[in-house]
Amino acid sequence: MGDWRLLKLETRNAFMNMAIDEAVLTARIAGIVPNTLRFYQWKPSAISVGRFQKVSEEVHIENCRRHGVDIVRRITGGGAVYHDSEGEITYSAVVHAQDLGSKDVVSAYNRICRGLVEAAKNLGVSADFRPGNPNHCPNITINGRKFSGSAQARKKGVLLQHGTFLMRTGLEKMFTFLEVPWANSLDDVLRVARKRLTSIEQELEASVSTEQTYEALVEGFQKAFKAEFMEQDLTDYERNLAHELCSDKYATDDWNFKENHFKR
Repeated sequence: MGDWRLLKLETRNAFMNMAIDEAVLTARIAGIVPNTLRFYQWKPSAISVGRFQKVSEEVHIENCRRHGVDIVRRITGGGAVYHDSEGEITYSAVVHAQDLGSKDVVSAYNRICRGLVEAAKNLGVSADFRPGNPNHCPNITINGRKFSGSAQARKKGVLLQHGTFLMRTGLEKMFTFLEVPWANSLDDVLRVARKRLTSIEQELEASVSTEQTYEALVEGFQKAFKAEFMEQDLTDYERNLAHELCSDKYATDDWNFKENHFKR
């Protein structure tokens, strides 16, 4: 797919992370920047909710406020996700859809998620792409258990896909902040979650560093895309737009909590 821009791993709060992703998408639509791969972490930890979700049904809002966990709404679909400040690396790929050579949504997911599968392989873990269904976004599994989920948005022929890559999981912490309507107790949730979720460290039974994981991800996407990545910074246009989107959109209660704005 030719040369890509690489935005190296950085740490931002939830609102700026989502603002930068949208700013890159806007810049790619305008032809200001090339296809872009970005990696980031979240500080403080955060919950991101899908574009069409009702926050009160997905998130323990008071627990988040009590523990300083941010809540932000994505422009992509999918479900609510807990982003631990130390437990994951998040990726985003912004690419013109025709450059992927993919005929539909699932094949586009598959093409991008190959990078995650290759990254897991680089770390010594065999992972599989699961295509999902109309109610659930595709994900990556290890021995049938999910360790990476992704979501997409498309606009004017350009695709934004972003998602998680779990180095480690703290399930008790995760479900202190995520609402699970069917559960009567945290123990109920954990009993199911331990069967359905995993992480790189859990599968390896060994620790992995952030640096090691980041290098594996970059190499994995290079192999999957058969592309060279040119490490660059955000343009002034993207940086200014991101600050504007952060203050006027992503950091506002109007965007994050007023569900009547988000009808399908």
